[in-house]
Amino acid sequence: MSSAAAPTLSLPGDPPGGRRAARVWGVGVAVYFVAIIFRTSLGVAGLDAADRFDVNASALSTFSILQLLVYAGMQIPVGLMVDRLGTKKVLTIGAILFTLGQLGFALSPSYGAALASRALLGCGDAMTFISVLRLGARWFPARRGPLIGQVAALFGMAGNLVSTLVIARSLHGLGWTTTFVGSSLAGVVVLVLLLLFLKDHPEGYEPPPVEHAGGAYVRKQIATAWREPGTRLGMWVHFTTQFPAMVFLLLWGMPFLVEAQGLSRGTAGELLTLVVLSNMAVGLVYGQIIARHHAARIPLVLGTVAMTALLWASAILHPGDHAPMWLLVTLCVVLGACGPASMIGFDFARPANPPERQGTASGIVNMGGFVASMSTLFAVGVLLDATGDNYRVAFASVFVLETLGVVQILRLRARAAHREREHHVISRVEAVHVPA
Repeated sequence: MSSAAAPTLSLPGDPPGGRRAARVWGVGVAVYFVAIIFRTSLGVAGLDAADRFDVNASALSTFSILQLLVYAGMQIPVGLMVDRLGTKKVLTIGAILFTLGQLGFALSPSYGAALASRALLGCGDAMTFISVLRLGARWFPARRGPLIGQVAALFGMAGNLVSTLVIARSLHGLGWTTTFVGSSLAGVVVLVLLLLFLKDHPEGYEPPPVEHAGGAYVRKQIATAWREPGTRLGMWVHFTTQFPAMVFLLLWGMPFLVEAQGLSRGTAGELLTLVVLSNMAVGLVYGQIIARHHAARIPLVLGTVAMTALLWASAILHPGDHAPMWLLVTLCVVLGACGPASMIGFDFARPANPPERQGTASGIVNMGGFVASMSTLFAVGVLLDATGDNYRVAFASVFVLETLGVVQILRLRARAAHREREHHVISRVEAVHVPA
């Protein structure tokens, strides 16, 4: 497929974008930014959580697994909610839930209460990213879609940066309760902002009314979105690319660098920060490339997977007790490309589905990476306990899911490309025949 085949024309009813769009969309992104801070705060607090609740590796991984289980399980329901209720209502519910979850985690007296709090946080977090994608689609022209999605993810990674820099230091300076209670106040701030300033769409660009016939509507939305090869390809792209960095940042990166590689917490924190900074830089580059050359999507995806697998294998299989610092630095830089590569999945689903189905399709795509992350978090925890903290064996579980994902991507890419060209031709015909 040539870059000329990319569906970048202005379609009938395309919103104009502009400064007001940027301001409204920025409020939604701020909610997502705070959700990411809360989601990733456990990544820098994993060792503290193990001491606070007196749990082993498997029990520690259950925090993140449960959070991601709720997140992944909510993706399709949230997509349906966004399509039916609109962005503002769903984001409001999400902000309330993830703020209560973070506050509950701060005050939890037991492991069970802390688990319940992380589940509540995961439920609220699940409502943010799909809503932000929908908000961008309602306020900006379709041709801006790839770049808008990457920029939203970039701000999300900035939230991860706050976790690695601010929360990690606050934990050791102020303690557990003060740190997590203080961070929960950010959720209150963004809740007020979205209630005051966020709108679902610009005036004059209201979406057409959609018939919502209960269970029949839900089944039709899911089935129709799933039948599109672009939706399924997007899900597998997200599945294959996102999870190595997610597993590393969300829980197991800090213990791996400290316990297996013999680094100090400070140095390990700097490497986690490097993953985030790399993600932000690569996200801007990928967004610009894809906006101009849609044919680059699959090469970027497969190239990112190949480099991730190569560096991951080099780090865990390096002879000797510890991998050299240059190799760990290179691994972290390459892991930074996983997030931007996973965003490409939405660029396959977006042109395959009409506006009224974008939330549902995005939910299906977004579920992929989090199912893979959840599975790997669990596998690593179980293997660490079974092997006496052998990170080489535990981290090798990454290659199983990468292989599965690559097979599915190669299987679906031709069908998705053919279907996308068909949609593009139809869009061009509709654009030509729009009444004056």
